[in-house]
Amino acid sequence: MNASNLFLTKRAVLGAALAVALNFGAPAMAADASAPDLLIRQLSLETLEAVKADKSIQAGDLQKIIALVDTKVMPHVNFQRMTASAVGRFWRQATPEQQKRLQDEFKTLLVRTYAGALTQVKDQTIALRPLRASAEDTEVVVRTEIRGKGDPIQLDYRLEKKGSGVWMIFDVNVLGIWLADQYRNSFAQEIGANGIDGLIKTLADKNQKAAGGAAAKA
Repeated sequence: MNASNLFLTKRAVLGAALAVALNFGAPAMAADASAPDLLIRQLSLETLEAVKADKSIQAGDLQKIIALVDTKVMPHVNFQRMTASAVGRFWRQATPEQQKRLQDEFKTLLVRTYAGALTQVKDQTIALRPLRASAEDTEVVVRTEIRGKGDPIQLDYRLEKKGSGVWMIFDVNVLGIWLADQYRNSFAQEIGANGIDGLIKTLADKNQKAAGGAAAKA
């Protein structure tokens, strides 16, 4: 598998993980979101139910899918930390305005990634692996497997516990590579060549092109 196909596979797996059921049978709202593994379960169940309930989403209405991801999943993601990790050492060199623009464009990029992958979800399921953490931990890794045709696929989440006791996702591991690590090298190359504003422009151009393509299909 070449690098391009591997990247597309990772994107599809990542989006699928946010959409499929966990096969525990309990209603989504019964999950305890104060526990990191049950938060992942709850997000998956609620997103799947929303997909099943909306025929437009099932038909591939990208704008509706984006709205679903933005409202259901993204409030549980610490985008500032995720973006800072992806930008790496250059984050501290960015002005507050540049940091905000980087975060906004990166969020748009990831929302569209998740949304596009949701249209590919079929019969996959996710199984939680035992959580290895103590009650005092403020950062944990929730390990899951995507099960469908073929071998199970590893998909893990890094979560942090905020002062309010709420758990937030700040990184995702797809096929053995953490999301922030995956973007860090390409972001560093772009910043090295064109500066922080160059990376912001590149992300904005990609998002604008994606939005234009979606509009043309509508």
